[in-house]
Amino acid sequence: MNMIREWFRARFSDPQIVILSLVLILSAGVVFFLGEMLAPVFAALVIAYLLEGVVRVLRRRGIPRTLAVLAVFSGFMVAVVAGVVFLIPLLVEQITQLVNILPSMLAHGQVQLHELARIYPNVITEEQVQEMVTLFRSELVRLGQRALAVSLASLQSVITYLVYLILVPLLIFFFLKDKHKLMAWVRGLVPEHRTLTEGVWDEVNQQTANYIRGKAWEIVIVWAATYGAFLIMGLDFAMLLGMLVGVSVLIPYIGATVVTLPVALVAYHQFGWTSELAWIMTVYGIIQALDGNVLVPVLLSGVINMHPVAIIVAVLVFGGLWGFWGIFFAIPLATLVHAVLRVLWQNRQSAAPPSFTDPS
Repeated sequence: MNMIREWFRARFSDPQIVILSLVLILSAGVVFFLGEMLAPVFAALVIAYLLEGVVRVLRRRGIPRTLAVLAVFSGFMVAVVAGVVFLIPLLVEQITQLVNILPSMLAHGQVQLHELARIYPNVITEEQVQEMVTLFRSELVRLGQRALAVSLASLQSVITYLVYLILVPLLIFFFLKDKHKLMAWVRGLVPEHRTLTEGVWDEVNQQTANYIRGKAWEIVIVWAATYGAFLIMGLDFAMLLGMLVGVSVLIPYIGATVVTLPVALVAYHQFGWTSELAWIMTVYGIIQALDGNVLVPVLLSGVINMHPVAIIVAVLVFGGLWGFWGIFFAIPLATLVHAVLRVLWQNRQSAAPPSFTDPS
């Protein structure tokens, strides 16, 4: 007990460390307990971070901030309306078509599995094939029931979503327009001795801004490249699959692995064991390789400087705590943890008495 007491006394005797700890605990508590209610605020913050980069570009060209914010916000709203009018109907249409052909895809796969069991009875048996098919059918039924439940819930809360459609653009506009006022207000809530807290905040804020902008560009580029490649090669559901591949970059390593399955299934159902299937999977692999080895280092240089194991652990831990937002902000949150540990270590080193070595 004395050892634990001394450890706490050594670490938390500094008021700056106490304030930093309280800010972190309160912030985590707000996100954990009020995260669902504050989802529109988080969404608006993410988009505001994204648009702030464009505002800064206009500011560097001498345009007043108010005019820059109005121009960027207007362009954003035009893009949203265009997406709702042109993109969403196409995605809905392709999703509907994919759901309609799922039974035939399942039947085709079942025939192929039975053929494998006939050719390689020592590797897979008819009983195992039947178990796999039954399990897959039950999972499809469960997924359909869940989708129906979500649809009914969405119908019941349509007013809430309409309110969100109004609130989120308003929040984005005010986050951009009154950024400095809001930052000053937040700083005013933190007591004195906040130098340590401000140092951590500045680093994490910069990392988060770079991460969100880099990820947004990565999603757009990977989505467009995948859609263009699949469209040229004549693959069905090119827009839907391109979107899945683009969004999968939000979950490093895991997302690319998971989204490979629908791409392979659609290509196999359309072309079978042909050279077209091989070419599609080859092009898909090239896109993934270019994304990981070229696009990510260019767009996210200085942000993702963690080991892959650390990134995967961060995705699993923060995703388990906060769901989608935990997955989306896994890397910035891991950066926060790293920044706090580094600052605490530097603070401890600076507070330690100087050591002397024996000149002999």
